[in-house]
Amino acid sequence: MFKLNTITATLLLSTAIASTVASADSADTDIERISITGTRDNRVSAGATGLMLGIQDTPQSISVIDSDTMSLFGADNINDALDLVTGVSVERWETNRTNYLSRGFEIKSTQIDGVGLPNSWGIVEGQVDTYGYDQIEVIRGANGLLTGVGNSSGTINYIRKRPTNDSKGQFGASVGSYANYRVQADYSTPLTEDKSWAGRAVVAAESANSYLRGYSSDRKYVYGTVDGQLTEDSNIAFGLSYQRDDTDGTMWGGLTLVNSDGTMAEFDVSASTAQDWTFWNTKNINGFIEYNNQLSEDWQLQLSYNYRQSDSDTKLLFAYTNTGLDTETGAGLVGWPGRFPSESNADIFEANLTGYFDLFGFEHQLLAGISRAKNTNDEYHYDVDATEPAFGTLPAFPYAFDAIPEPLWGAKALDSTTEDTLTRYFLATQLNFDDWAFTLGMNAIEFERHATSLATSLNESEISPYAGVAYHVTPAIMFYTSYSDIYEPQDYYDESGDFLAPTKGENYEVGIKTNWLNDRLAANVAVFKAKQLGLGVYAGLNMETGQYYYVGEDTYSEGAELELTGKLDEQTVLNVGVTYTDIEDKDGARSHAWVPHTVVNFSMRHTLELLPQLTFGLSGKWQSKTAKVESYTGYTVTQESYAKLNLFTAWELSDNATLRLNVDNLTNEKYISSLWEIGYYGAPREYKLSFDYRF
Repeated sequence: MFKLNTITATLLLSTAIASTVASADSADTDIERISITGTRDNRVSAGATGLMLGIQDTPQSISVIDSDTMSLFGADNINDALDLVTGVSVERWETNRTNYLSRGFEIKSTQIDGVGLPNSWGIVEGQVDTYGYDQIEVIRGANGLLTGVGNSSGTINYIRKRPTNDSKGQFGASVGSYANYRVQADYSTPLTEDKSWAGRAVVAAESANSYLRGYSSDRKYVYGTVDGQLTEDSNIAFGLSYQRDDTDGTMWGGLTLVNSDGTMAEFDVSASTAQDWTFWNTKNINGFIEYNNQLSEDWQLQLSYNYRQSDSDTKLLFAYTNTGLDTETGAGLVGWPGRFPSESNADIFEANLTGYFDLFGFEHQLLAGISRAKNTNDEYHYDVDATEPAFGTLPAFPYAFDAIPEPLWGAKALDSTTEDTLTRYFLATQLNFDDWAFTLGMNAIEFERHATSLATSLNESEISPYAGVAYHVTPAIMFYTSYSDIYEPQDYYDESGDFLAPTKGENYEVGIKTNWLNDRLAANVAVFKAKQLGLGVYAGLNMETGQYYYVGEDTYSEGAELELTGKLDEQTVLNVGVTYTDIEDKDGARSHAWVPHTVVNFSMRHTLELLPQLTFGLSGKWQSKTAKVESYTGYTVTQESYAKLNLFTAWELSDNATLRLNVDNLTNEKYISSLWEIGYYGAPREYKLSFDYRF
């Protein structure tokens, strides 16, 4: 009988044990069941029973990027790491705001160690450092059983680094193009002689200028965690991370890329609308406590609390046009300055019970639990007089970095306080019968939203079912199908300033997963289809309030996906993903034209057999042609199909030291960073030299 396991609210964390075929050969095969608590490597506690679901046994598509891959390809931030993931598009539409798309839609479900963190807006502010994570996992498609809310895009789960049984550490330093300097250190050690308690500390600091005129950043990251055994049957883990990301010369919105005659405008890749007084500073704090108790040989109780705090402060200049730019002079831009601090706090509590039971002569699994997440967000603004030079007609573009004086800012005032509360009751079972496995689950959710800026509140209840069927034809071939309900409250305002109604719908997926080359190489082929009603689509900027607004649109999407991941041989690691997506509106016309029909993501690395100290790798992305109607002029911006390639070469100087050279955008391709909301030009060819020492 093939042992499959239920999809749980901690499913993505569990895949850390079986993340890729490429890393499977390092797994501890003596441990039959691995705790979902993420206890440190090779450490068997009394509470080491939990639900585990390998990628090849999951009735949905999953991709994993581990810390080694991120390090080799120089992915020091989340944006660069997710560029490596099959089917994920990183939409850099502002210098400090990014969206992630999967299967054509925004990924709004984010987890850390399997626990959901509120992010109904979908936008990530600032550059989030990757050094505190062991790996990043993306499950594509609707996430019904994982969170109870979400669209048909997917879920991103960040797996924190945890303490190890042995004392070990790493130090790294790098220097790159545009005076990019970075240092980082990671150290883990047992805290007691019997190794029942251990701790880990991670720090990173990065300072960099940019190819964009006047843009610079300064990022600091600190993370510490401790875990240990309380009793023979229980263990606890707790930790705290802090990141501050300060940027100057920050853009608000992207470039105007249309002329007044409807033709495409074009500038140098360094073009920016920012001024020398603009900035965007962010601060993020994440804390957690996890308690696990092994109630019996087969049953485990887990309690967890997660805290998140996010603050930002800004001085910004929005440059837009209703006419397009004059082809002779470059005139036509209009300015709108703004300063919009915000403060956000979230508390997430979860309790779940997992275990095994026997029925009809087979062993099955059960999950039951409750979670409650409360998020409070305060948004402010600074008054500014409309007679300031930053308002109205701006100089011809491209203008100088000091062309527009900073406005005289007035008093700080509270715009709105929004409070979201999501209570989720979840139940799932995974029933095994020889070669068949049936996953059945349900989320009952209660969602409340109160905003001081709105005349009404939102209070809804919803039941989201999930079903998955898997059939193993042979140990190396599995067919699967899954269904998930779609329900997602939307953090989008309409033109009048009210929140859009939640989007609802259905998601289906059918696929086959296979293993090749003695389980070294895994392949996944999936076909998916989704219906989403009332999905928020960007419609423009309300110039009276300075607020973006959206409209609800019914969308129908379908597509196919292929992923190959693993080892071709002992020297070559490969990951190739191809995603095709077609999105239509209710009338059958193409919708979301800014989403490419076809995206190819790939990475490979090879260690020379005759010179094993040398490893080289290549990664990249190709996407088909996209287009977007510019909101204010009605003209169309087009991005032709393009490919972006990255290269690295790593030299093992000794068993402990590595020297690595990374070259990003090897062919110096010129492209627009996003058409989701029209962005700016992507980075040209860049170099980075890194040194890592392990001890």
